[in-house]
Amino acid sequence: MTATVVSDAPSAAEPQPPALTYPQLFLRFLRFGLMAWGGPVAQIAMLRKELVEEERWISSARFNRLLAVMQVLPGPEAHELCVHLGMRAKGRLGGVLAGLAFMLPGFLLMLALSWLYFAIDLAGSGLGAAFLGVQAAVIALIVRAVHRIGEHVLNDRWLWALAIGCGVAALLGASFWITLPAAGVIYALAASRRRGLAVLAAGIAVAAAAAVVLWVPTAQPGVTVAGLADQARAGPLLLFLSGLKAGLLTFGGAYTAIPFLRNDAVGRGWMSDGQFLDGLALSGVLPAPLIIFSTFVGYVAGGPLGAVAMTVGIFLPAFAFSLVLYDRLEAVLEVKALHALLEGVAAGVVGLIAATTLQLAQATAGRVPSLWPALAIFAVALAVLYLWKSKLNVVVIVLAAGLAGWISY
Repeated sequence: MTATVVSDAPSAAEPQPPALTYPQLFLRFLRFGLMAWGGPVAQIAMLRKELVEEERWISSARFNRLLAVMQVLPGPEAHELCVHLGMRAKGRLGGVLAGLAFMLPGFLLMLALSWLYFAIDLAGSGLGAAFLGVQAAVIALIVRAVHRIGEHVLNDRWLWALAIGCGVAALLGASFWITLPAAGVIYALAASRRRGLAVLAAGIAVAAAAAVVLWVPTAQPGVTVAGLADQARAGPLLLFLSGLKAGLLTFGGAYTAIPFLRNDAVGRGWMSDGQFLDGLALSGVLPAPLIIFSTFVGYVAGGPLGAVAMTVGIFLPAFAFSLVLYDRLEAVLEVKALHALLEGVAAGVVGLIAATTLQLAQATAGRVPSLWPALAIFAVALAVLYLWKSKLNVVVIVLAAGLAGWISY
């Protein structure tokens, strides 16, 4: 049966993908998945080089517009681009196959590492000491990510104020279900020059957040859980919904999913902060979108089925936006009010990541036998991230930090 290819309304000069069968398309993007080292910048550069410059699946101008759209939407941009390009080639089924192929190698590798993580007794072993060093380096990775994301998001005083306000609110225990929508509304009002209403909305948000902190008991992230046997277990549906929530709120890269996943995973007692950082470290050495660390979270909370459920939930928005909207994406995001709303939410997410980084650093400092080696590993890792621009810098930092932790602890 011949698939109906969704129209992209191309101009006469707009290049088109080559004629491929479904298996050929799947294998083409599976190769991209196997080579997806170095994070989103390297992954997008790989797609641009092969599919835009060499094979001419799409014009450079249209690719740039699509990339700008994907950066505004939640989800990993490289994965969303794969889905979109797969649809250009073979319709919606092609988009599904391209997206699945791109994420499949990382998912299978993370699933195997998740099993191995608990198959080996880390407590008191050299590997346990190595992971302590890695956790210090992961804090540096998140700090660098906060700076990089903030450079692109925090473009005026209102956005800076929203980021700081949301970060402080998170440290005080306020729910992001209040602060993030409020940040979007406040900035949308401020951008439309209704600053009085923006200030009023900010006052209402502060009052609502304070009421929740003072009168609604909540489980605070940061609990320490000794091991898998002592941890709470979660069902597949709950893990799917947790992943879906994080996937819908992931603006500007996979690091923005950290506060939302940690809020559930650590706050509900599914895993410890140390295990959460270990999952981030493992994802950093795999050829995959960094957000694949959600597979580890799902495995710890609910075993192999939980890993699948969490992964499906967090990747679903990345499939859905391209599959459902496709050629309407650019038109939808031309709405200026929507731009301002999303920019305000993104600023709030930056504040949440910064607050989460402080909480993770505090938890790590209380877990290491000696603080000075951890501080040294953190400082060196952060310096390398700023000074060495390479798609392999994360892999090298994680491995070197593991060696340093093994020697130090």
